[in-house]
Amino acid sequence: MTIDDRALRGLTLSAGDDGFEQAALPWNRAVPQRVSVVVEAEGAADVAAVVRQAAASGLRVTTQPSGHGATSGLDGEILIRTSRMRAVEIRPDERVARVEAGASWGELLAAAAKHDLTGPAGSSPVVSVTGYTVGGGLSWYGRARGLAANAVRALEIVDAEGATSRVTAGSDPELFWALRGGGGDFAVVTALELELFPAAGLYGGRLLWPAARAAEVMAAFREITANAPDELSLWFTLAEFPPFPEVPEPLRGLAAVMVDVTFLGDAAAGRELVRPLESVPGALLDTRGELPVSELGSICAEPTEPMPVLSRGELLTGLGDDAVAALLEATAEGIAPLATVQIRHLGGALARPQADGGACGHLAEPYLLSMIAPAPVPELAAAGTARMGAIAGALASHTTGFKPFTFLGDGESAAAAFPAATLERLREIKRARDPHGVFRSNFPVLG
Repeated sequence: MTIDDRALRGLTLSAGDDGFEQAALPWNRAVPQRVSVVVEAEGAADVAAVVRQAAASGLRVTTQPSGHGATSGLDGEILIRTSRMRAVEIRPDERVARVEAGASWGELLAAAAKHDLTGPAGSSPVVSVTGYTVGGGLSWYGRARGLAANAVRALEIVDAEGATSRVTAGSDPELFWALRGGGGDFAVVTALELELFPAAGLYGGRLLWPAARAAEVMAAFREITANAPDELSLWFTLAEFPPFPEVPEPLRGLAAVMVDVTFLGDAAAGRELVRPLESVPGALLDTRGELPVSELGSICAEPTEPMPVLSRGELLTGLGDDAVAALLEATAEGIAPLATVQIRHLGGALARPQADGGACGHLAEPYLLSMIAPAPVPELAAAGTARMGAIAGALASHTTGFKPFTFLGDGESAAAAFPAATLERLREIKRARDPHGVFRSNFPVLG
């Protein structure tokens, strides 16, 4: 099919055009995207024009700001890229940021930091604010501030008929609720307004040991998280570093155990809160210290270039002796072919229901298991899937079967992210707002 691009400011590429194959690729190269057209939109007017054409022709539209959160369920859709829409406006007196759909968290944090403000960012600076937030957004600051979607104050959208509007709690409460954590199945979000908060200080960094210290590090992790204040977040990670030249020499080919830390507050207070970690001998790396709030994304040093990976997430009911024993036994011989097996401490504001919260709700479970496997070839993908399944199986009696929306893996259903009543409410809104199925999100509620 073709798009009449005479009224568009952005670039339109169809199958067979030079550059189409590259433009259609998601950030996760392991996910095939079978789209028919890619539109690199310059603004909301481009998005609206494309949606109108799709609706008139009985076609479907999917949107990816930066290519994250892709799914192999696409088949002939029009892919709208919003990566050219990158404006960030900070309104310091209101403590609000207006962010266009393609702007990244790194860009927002840098702009907000000039006013001693920050927002509910995750671990990667290259992920788009909008894509992350409409899926819920599990922030480093989640224990103190809750899920990112609940910080949204307004959204600028294009609806299924191609009309633009600004959605707030007062103007359209049902759609406002759905767009805050229900994903991109209801409209194309072209910009959003997000509540910011003061950040007087940020203490953070990484401690790393050889994997042989995993049991001792886990003991310290459990001790700290048992009584951690909401401003403190810790992530425990088992990792296998590849033997590649770009990996620093001390870590090249190393099986390691790590703890990543953030604390919203004074550095001395933060260091004291994680003192038990310092009793574990043999640390090979310690990057902890006072950080500019704009450098939050540097703590985990996550890859910023596209790559092929598989992932799996599970919410844990607890981290008691039996759960820890199961995890350590399942990983005693290493985690290969996985890259990481991570336990994130949740709780705090993440666990407290909000009366005016969005579809993302709250996370009652105190910990999250997250696993990532490199998948450059089918054989490694199959091995990684099996290994993740084995580790998840070992912890099955300690999981709920649910997971945060943004931790759904390719091929998983939105039903795994929402209670039945929430999912049915989302489905009713989808049927009312998009009766002809113009929008097809990465994890559709009607899929």
